[in-house]
Amino acid sequence: MIRKDREITSRDEIESIINKAFVCRLGMADENGPYIVPLSFGYRERSLYFHCARKGRKLDIMKKDKRVCFEIDTDHEIVESDKACKWGMKYKSVIGLGNAFFIEDMESKKIALDIIMRHYSGLSFEFEKKEIDRVVIFRVDIESMTGKKKE
Repeated sequence: MIRKDREITSRDEIESIINKAFVCRLGMADENGPYIVPLSFGYRERSLYFHCARKGRKLDIMKKDKRVCFEIDTDHEIVESDKACKWGMKYKSVIGLGNAFFIEDMESKKIALDIIMRHYSGLSFEFEKKEIDRVVIFRVDIESMTGKKKE
């Protein structure tokens, strides 16, 4: 990281950013180049959880190459100035690398969906089999992540 004064080294603070965020941008690449998508997500024990439609480019890419990157950000605030080049942005962000794994068994899918729902609501839900069968669920096991902030 170039700006060491903005680096977040505390795992608790990094996880606080993840737990506060609404969107995770998941990046991957294939022979056609980079691809990034914003997704709803859940987080538990250094893993991110996602659900999506049963077809799509991200699934095609992850079936070929499980390596992904991600970006999460929160606490955005524009800092105004009289001079254009003095404008700025306050933020907190996390970027990382990991590997995607498809979750196949019904009980693990229910747990993953519950992790996602708890992220947004703080509540636990029951899921019907037909609801679970409509989506693909995958987990990204995080290999590395760093945090950055400008306050």
